[in-house]
Amino acid sequence: MTRPIPVKANKRYHLLNRQRKHQIDSSGVRSFLAGLVRELGKPDAAFTVVFVTDKSMRDYNLRYRHIDKPTDVLSFRGEAEYLGDILISTETAWKQANQSRTLSFDTNIHRLLLHGILHLSGYDHETDNGEMRAIERRLRRKFQC
Repeated sequence: MTRPIPVKANKRYHLLNRQRKHQIDSSGVRSFLAGLVRELGKPDAAFTVVFVTDKSMRDYNLRYRHIDKPTDVLSFRGEAEYLGDILISTETAWKQANQSRTLSFDTNIHRLLLHGILHLSGYDHETDNGEMRAIERRLRRKFQC
């Protein structure tokens, strides 16, 4: 595995870039996350975001979900004060943005961060009868992502 390339950290969350194919707007990501955690009432939330390749994401997806393909975002809940980790495949995010008429790469990264933070906050769109989907839709409108 390659050595992590730090994107930048604040006091409570860390951004790591473990891919080199797509440039990450680290200041935009930090700004988005700051607004999002405030909006969710978690201004002191501690978590890590890791930007990875499709190959790495496929490995994680196979190991933890038994699905042998990459996915766009995976979330791993933490314990106590630590919310957990969010992994985002920049390659998949790039492909999704390129297939959309309205979605940019940076906007898609924000959407995936939102999705991941909601999972770390305890929401599960597969079991919650649409609660996470409704919150995600409202926050997408608010944060224009």
